Amino acid sequence: MLANMTEYLKAASMSSRIVPGFNVFGYEDAAAVIRAAERFNAPVILMSNSDSVEHIDPRHSADLFRSLAESTEIPVIIHLDHAKTLELILHAVDSGYTSVMYDGSALPLEENIENTCRVLDIASKKGVSVEAELGSVPYTDRNADVKSILTDPSEAGEFIEKAPVNALAVAVGSLHRMQEKAAKLDFERLAAIESYTDVPLVIHGASGIVEEDFIRLLPTRVGKVNIGTVLRMAFGKSLKEEIAEKPEEYDRVKLFKKPMQAVEAAAVENYRLLGWEEIC
Repeated sequence: MLANMTEYLKAASMSSRIVPGFNVFGYEDAAAVIRAAERFNAPVILMSNSDSVEHIDPRHSADLFRSLAESTEIPVIIHLDHAKTLELILHAVDSGYTSVMYDGSALPLEENIENTCRVLDIASKKGVSVEAELGSVPYTDRNADVKSILTDPSEAGEFIEKAPVNALAVAVGSLHRMQEKAAKLDFERLAAIESYTDVPLVIHGASGIVEEDFIRLLPTRVGKVNIGTVLRMAFGKSLKEEIAEKPEEYDRVKLFKKPMQAVEAAAVENYRLLGWEEIC
């Protein structure tokens, strides 16, 4: 079932569950995380990040993800992650994405708000949900000169008042593409942000969050966490093992079977950490 993320994030932010957003790059990982979500009867967010957009035009990925969504009864959100231009967002919306994230985090506050309002205008005409970002969550594998800028709680309140997005990504200590669980979340800052806002919050870089902190996040107003690296590592490790064990095998369909299972298993584990109970 194709959906946008508004009602599901709102419900999660008021419960002790969080909806995962998974970075996916094609059929294999998208199908795997949908199978994982079906085991919990839970919504799933298929996200296209900047690497994915460079690899596959959003009009092609939207068609693929839409067909997968229409083949299942669980809610499937097709989400464009970290878009920095209005042109890309408009292209994604026209292509069939049901949710978009505008990333103006590197801009001055007023410019971020102004651009986000333009995105809200574009998205509202198509029933598309909008996520924005305030604060900076750097990448561990690039842009070493970009520093982590934690979200200012009062600025978050001003942002939401002027640009009423469906979800706000905040910086409270996590980093993108962490291969080890070593993030140190600032829960006091998160609580302060909650006191200034009333929208579902989003944590990026969740692959680096330890299990104990996931548990502490469940009763907060966080409605979505972004997960990518843990899936890429699961797929890549399994694929390397398959190639090493079967050096004469060149059929990628056969080589991808175990990596898809590894991705599903990683997604299942994350659903459990995020408060979901398996039903089948």
